[in-house]
Amino acid sequence: MNLEDHLGDVIRKGRKAANVSVEAAAKAAGLTEAELSALEESGTAAKQPNFAALGALLAMNPGKLEGIAKGWRPTERDLSQWLELRQITTTKAGNTVNCYLVWDEVSREATLFDTGWDAEPIVKLVEENQLQLRHIFLTHTHEDHLAALGPLREKFPKVRLHSGSKNAPPEQRIRSNDFVHLGSLRITNRETPGHAEDGITYVVGNWPEDAPHAAMVGDAIFAGSIGSGNQSWELAKQKVREQIFSLPPDTLLCPGHGPLTTVAEEKAHNPFF
Repeated sequence: MNLEDHLGDVIRKGRKAANVSVEAAAKAAGLTEAELSALEESGTAAKQPNFAALGALLAMNPGKLEGIAKGWRPTERDLSQWLELRQITTTKAGNTVNCYLVWDEVSREATLFDTGWDAEPIVKLVEENQLQLRHIFLTHTHEDHLAALGPLREKFPKVRLHSGSKNAPPEQRIRSNDFVHLGSLRITNRETPGHAEDGITYVVGNWPEDAPHAAMVGDAIFAGSIGSGNQSWELAKQKVREQIFSLPPDTLLCPGHGPLTTVAEEKAHNPFF
């Protein structure tokens, strides 16, 4: 799976986060404005930007920017370590989004993190594995992450919905000290606003065979990038540092877009940090 954001996307987001104009960024990068605009659009440039000067201007790590330019990708994860975890990817109008199904092997109780665009592959997995879908957790309430919610609630009317949205009914609203047991698995949550006001990261622990925690991060962080700071760029970065990078280094990060990664890999390679 390709990164959600190519080099140009990362630079554009960094420029917006730092409130830097195309003119100023192009000058620092040693490019014309047209060349920088083309780079932000396509992810490639006819000549290498001055990453040191550009990184300094945008408060981004220049070495990690160059790493993205040279094709860094997170190590491909073998999910056999997390036997009851599945990544489900759906696409609509060019927007590809991930959701995640997790279940307890003994009780067959399952929970879904976000829904993606299409309920069909989720229903198929639930039925193939003879699962009981008990919970749906939303990382945030943007359309691509909850588009299939209606059909899923029709198919599984007893499923319990969990959301960080202030508009959610009280019985659905996540609180910081809430936890849910799914058989032996334990699901906790951490507030990660910035991309979305209601952003929540869910941490699944107590995996069999002592597999590392898995964190369902939504759009708080991607492999090599972050979600747009629709609410606040600074808050988005702060919450990643405080709530996600404080997790153990081998924690599996399950983002709403792009490939799986880990806390350790993002600390080492994500230009925003």
